[in-house]
Amino acid sequence: MFCNQCEQTAKTGACEKLGVCGKNEEVADLQDLLIHAVQGLALYAAEGRKHGIIDEAADHFTMQAIFSTLTNVDFDPARFQELINRAVELRESMKTKVAAAGGNIEFSEAAATFSPAATIDGLVAQGAALDLIRSLDEDENIRSLKQTLLYGLKGIAAYADHAWILGQKDDAIAGFIYDALVALMARGLSVDDCVAAALKAGEINLRTMELLDAGNTGTYGHPQPTSVPLGHRKNKCILISGHDLKDLQLLLEQTEGKGIDIYTHGEMLPAHAYPELKKYNHFYGHFGTAWQNQHKEFPNFPGPVLFTTNCIQKPQDSYKDRVFTNGLVGWPGCKHITNKDYTPVIEKALAMEGFTDDVDNGSVMVGFGRNTVLSVADKVIDAVKSKAIRHFFLVGGCDGAKPGRDYYTKFVEQVPQDCMVLTLACGKFRFFDKDLGDIGGIPRLLDVGQCNDAYSAIKIAAALADAFECDVNDLPLSMILSWYEQKAVAILLTLLHLGIKDIRLGPSLPAFITPAVLQVLVDNFAIKPVAETPEEDLATILAA
Repeated sequence: MFCNQCEQTAKTGACEKLGVCGKNEEVADLQDLLIHAVQGLALYAAEGRKHGIIDEAADHFTMQAIFSTLTNVDFDPARFQELINRAVELRESMKTKVAAAGGNIEFSEAAATFSPAATIDGLVAQGAALDLIRSLDEDENIRSLKQTLLYGLKGIAAYADHAWILGQKDDAIAGFIYDALVALMARGLSVDDCVAAALKAGEINLRTMELLDAGNTGTYGHPQPTSVPLGHRKNKCILISGHDLKDLQLLLEQTEGKGIDIYTHGEMLPAHAYPELKKYNHFYGHFGTAWQNQHKEFPNFPGPVLFTTNCIQKPQDSYKDRVFTNGLVGWPGCKHITNKDYTPVIEKALAMEGFTDDVDNGSVMVGFGRNTVLSVADKVIDAVKSKAIRHFFLVGGCDGAKPGRDYYTKFVEQVPQDCMVLTLACGKFRFFDKDLGDIGGIPRLLDVGQCNDAYSAIKIAAALADAFECDVNDLPLSMILSWYEQKAVAILLTLLHLGIKDIRLGPSLPAFITPAVLQVLVDNFAIKPVAETPEEDLATILAA
């Protein structure tokens, strides 16, 4: 096992025995082997595209397979065995099609002829022997950049899968994923080659987030400012966590009229702002306060918990009996929903006590996507010109449990009264319930949405730059970003593709970035780690 794809690596800079996330060697080796198997499919799929061969089933499978290797998505060995075998089946099918079209089917890469072992133990041994990450390249800097590309691909695959579920597709996305998987096997690449590939990943991720945005808003309407209760009311209940709005929609439909309230957790919070979701009367509130308390609160929720897509932490054994997973999510010991029929979840909710009293814990506002913010753009622009608004801070990103993440809470608490904070993704749970007041009737803390709503934040910044007739980098805007897993890597690559500079990244820099590669980022994009204290960063930014 060698894994350094997330921010929570072990003290040596990589997890080599047991992942800090809880992933064991068995699962880590199976995930690496799955990437290898999909690379074999990519060789033939990329060649097939040269001959007009596009297989949507293979395209979607590739996205889902890569997505399943993202941090804290799937820890179930049996599921990885199925995915590995399916990748090889699709590879052989694609090979036949390419041969019939007169394309090249002679590849020297081991992934082209990889034959999976018949047992999970055998597959684990194959994955361990592969040593995927350290085999990417002998040159540590090329290997570092290839890792950046690979982890960016994992983020792209996640967003592409979400978009696909809502009917939003673009052949260019799957085409790039195949090309990138093939490039990861290439030898003799230069630093410039790898940097270009990484920035291309950023461009493709921008398009992917655009499609997901179109899927979300086209299906559920544009988010509207909405007050979400943080307390609870007397009733049976289900808690849903993750990112997938389609899963939430289906759960709301299947629980309507059954006397069950639906509560969100984590990145599902912004769902309360979508008109086609908030119309359900039993879609009640949000459960969980600051991040560090959320996982401890799961056992205290008096109903079943449904995880969709990826979640910050795997369930503890103490409440696994009422944990259900859906889509790509899988953990041993948890019941997995395979057909979008939530009857087992509903039956569990009806059998449990539910909330037995009414509690008011206040509320938070969500729904400040680009349509909402740009609808008051004239007020924002006037406030900037009159100096009522001095600066904007985009404070967001992924969150985790590693020490140092209270930096973001302290940063937001100390942002001056004449400055505004935009936030998105699960990193906001360090401060999402802070009351920062308003400036001219506009809330100082604006929740833009989920991590993929970085697209919405980008559109807001671009619109303001147009209004002020300047470059985005000349706006009174600073980005203070936290990262945890691979979707954050994809978003960072998108920001770099757009030429955004002076990004502050923390709480620590990626372990897979070598000093030489970091210097490239510093020289070209002025990217920098967050300071030891938020006071230092605030003083530096506002003095500029």
